[in-house]
Amino acid sequence: MSETLSPVGRERRRLTVAGLLSPAVSLLPQPARAGAQVEEPLADSVRGALSAAIANSAPPKPAFDSTEARLVYLRWLGAMSTRLQRRKSEHMTRVEFLETLWYESKRAGLEPALVLGLVQVESGFRKYAISSAGARGYMQVMPFWARLIGDGDPTRLFHMQTNLRFGCVIMRHYLDVERGDLFMALGRYNGSRGRAEYPNAVLGARRAWLPAEA
Repeated sequence: MSETLSPVGRERRRLTVAGLLSPAVSLLPQPARAGAQVEEPLADSVRGALSAAIANSAPPKPAFDSTEARLVYLRWLGAMSTRLQRRKSEHMTRVEFLETLWYESKRAGLEPALVLGLVQVESGFRKYAISSAGARGYMQVMPFWARLIGDGDPTRLFHMQTNLRFGCVIMRHYLDVERGDLFMALGRYNGSRGRAEYPNAVLGARRAWLPAEA
């Protein structure tokens, strides 16, 4: 015998089913949330500076002025490795990623927690993520950047250090363009300048990656 429900009953059933499904849905792979960095004209001096920043292929080997600075870094590395374990289970892969992210963040004058928040929102820590707009890799870099300031090969944007370097250099560029306004720079990175959803998402993710003492 079929069951007849009132409109209220049907709505309650819909909400119940949605509640039962939501945990399962949250476990499914999520699409890359990147928008699309907008290709803009670059002054020759800016293009030259960005190209030089990308071209320096030094390996991610940090140098420290003091033993205390090195200990701070090692504590950060251990804490972030623990937090990232659920997303990257293989220890050496996880450590290599964090070492490179720290190096490229500091090299670009960015906070590592901010870059971790960007990676989380942009790609969910997926190396080979591709957005609907064609953005690639951990930091969802648009292929036109390879032509503007790289060697013209967009496939290299799937290389870990290359992707993190491009992403950090581009974010630094947007911060400079926006005169240090992080909210507007994040919107520009996502191609949604002036809207709050993306900057709020990144800044919210950033908080989860701050060191415990911050």
